[in-house]
Amino acid sequence: MSYNVAILGASGYTGAELVRIIATHPLMRIAALSADRKAGQSMASVYPQLRHLDLPTLCTIEEINFDEIDLAFAALPHGLSQALVRDLPRHVKVVDLGADFRLRDPAEYEKWYGAPHVAVELQKEAAYGLTEFYRDEIRNARLVAGTGCNAATVQYALRPLIAGGLIDLDDIICDLKNGVSGAGRSLKENMLFAERSTDVQGYAQGGKHRHLGEFDQEFSALAGRKVEIMFTPHLVPVNRGILASCYVKGDAQAIHAALEAQYADEPFIVVLPFGSAPGMGHVTGSNYCHIGVVGDRVSGRALVVSTLDNLNKGSSGQAVQNANLMLGLDETAGLMLAPVFP
Repeated sequence: MSYNVAILGASGYTGAELVRIIATHPLMRIAALSADRKAGQSMASVYPQLRHLDLPTLCTIEEINFDEIDLAFAALPHGLSQALVRDLPRHVKVVDLGADFRLRDPAEYEKWYGAPHVAVELQKEAAYGLTEFYRDEIRNARLVAGTGCNAATVQYALRPLIAGGLIDLDDIICDLKNGVSGAGRSLKENMLFAERSTDVQGYAQGGKHRHLGEFDQEFSALAGRKVEIMFTPHLVPVNRGILASCYVKGDAQAIHAALEAQYADEPFIVVLPFGSAPGMGHVTGSNYCHIGVVGDRVSGRALVVSTLDNLNKGSSGQAVQNANLMLGLDETAGLMLAPVFP
């Protein structure tokens, strides 16, 4: 038995990545692809690298017959999924790749995203899509909220350490390097090749980045008290990938041991030998996250480095991993491709 899936927002980077992954999935069939501004076009005309695939013509969301859809991936801009998911037939399971259902408190959503939530009743039922930590909730959910890509990268590094009381909760600094595909496919002047190709620049500095809402929510719940990390992302001239350097206070060997124990049986999380740190290029195009721990020259300080592909493990790969659970399939189905290198 195969499951019919729809990809809403298929003309964006995460939509195209979903197509690339699902094309090799043994039990999912792409039954509908929406892209309102490109409706009527073929996917091959929008993404020539997908020309070899037999795919539906792009259409509007209104043209999709959801009676024939088992699961929908919503790869839509922030704010668009709320009313859409609310109006879908209840039999359709949904994985939302955007931010609309990530924050459990509607007031926190409005604080970080600047508008009131219009489907609060759905926000309450959404499972948070960090697969390795919310499997049971995801498996039984109708709606899963995919994490932010930055939020996932840092959480894989820090969740076991916060839960285990291994680090100083008041002195956590996370410095991220982000590939430019994280900014989406729409035209932006500051994303032009001439603007980005030889530059590194921080953005949303000083506690303004929206993914801080996820860190506050998740880390504070783990610790049983308020935890507010210092977090600065930087755009670097690479197409895809995130590398998080997390500076913490704690015993480096104990930190490494805790991460090894946490992820020993996880198919997509790789903890490197102590003293080794990963690079972005080690996970490109894959659903893997690599984590390394390096001891500092000063005892009691450690560097935890986490890296993943923002379009895959940070978004579309994570979405398929969660969809597998929701449909009762092998969690790794369609996701075991090795990273692309160089």
